Amino acid sequence: MRRYFLTIWSFIDPIYFFFTRLICLPSEENILRIRLTKYKGRNLVLADGTQINRDDLLVKIHLHNVKLLKELQEMKGELKKARKILYGVQKSLPNVELYVRNHHRSQEIKGIIGITSLNKGCHRLGFEVFEVSHPIYRWFKFMAFLPIEMVASSNTSIKWLITNHKPSYLLMSTKTLSTLYRKNENKKSCRVAALK
Repeated sequence: MRRYFLTIWSFIDPIYFFFTRLICLPSEENILRIRLTKYKGRNLVLADGTQINRDDLLVKIHLHNVKLLKELQEMKGELKKARKILYGVQKSLPNVELYVRNHHRSQEIKGIIGITSLNKGCHRLGFEVFEVSHPIYRWFKFMAFLPIEMVASSNTSIKWLITNHKPSYLLMSTKTLSTLYRKNENKKSCRVAALK
């Protein structure tokens, strides 16, 4: 059943990619796709003092779910899958930083944002996690993520998914992104120790 769903999803993904105006970052190992967006949530203040207000310009990050699920489908255990995703995001973030830094509107971009139900361990990567406060939008995102969860998770109980995989916003300021992930030839990788 999972393989059948993944095959259908692989067919639909290019259409989704086109209509959401996503951009692929230049790396075969990259598992993120991105686009510019205007923030529409409640006003927030991040740990470094960055204020995120309505209509601020952010880079929205999306997991490349089809690519990721193909890699995860043979893996056993939730912890191994979570570590694989975290490591993949970690390796992708330097390219996000480079995109932001070289963008012609880089001075306007306040940070990066994602929405996910896989938020455990995200703070290790520099993200701050905020709950989705609007109940209708929270339910909508849960339903949108449900097919992904059913394919990726070993436990497909709806009750378990509702309890353990609640959609959350992930936010990181451009200052933090640059501090942690700006490519440096003298460093082999960014914050690898954080995932060990």
